[in-house]
Amino acid sequence: MFASATRSNAPRHQAGAYQQVHVATGVSGATPHGLIVMLFDGLLGAIAEARGAMRSRDIPAKGKAIGRAVRIVDEGLSASLNLDAGGPLAADLRNLYTYVNLRLTQANLNNDEGALDECVRLIEPLRTGWLAIADHTENAGA
Repeated sequence: MFASATRSNAPRHQAGAYQQVHVATGVSGATPHGLIVMLFDGLLGAIAEARGAMRSRDIPAKGKAIGRAVRIVDEGLSASLNLDAGGPLAADLRNLYTYVNLRLTQANLNNDEGALDECVRLIEPLRTGWLAIADHTENAGA
């Protein structure tokens, strides 16, 4: 029985390993702007996972996905802000990220898909802007 359980988990484990290599490769070759886009992509992916878990009533998966989203905002997006050099814009982004984390927490506590939708609506324009900057930077350097 143990051997069959191990075999059934092998494709999942292999897929996870592939994803880790893919992310590590992308990170090592990314521009600073590209890294921010990757954080936004990870955040939006985690929110989508949380939405799916919420719909299927998978509470542990929902909590894990929202926890990952909160960490991306705290440890990635907020941590990357330079409040001294960025001035009012950086302060506004910090406040926005704080609000997004509040709404993610409320979504988790209340199974509130609307809160997840609001987070996506707030983050997608930022992602689009950073993607345009990343594309412009890469094209200018080529």
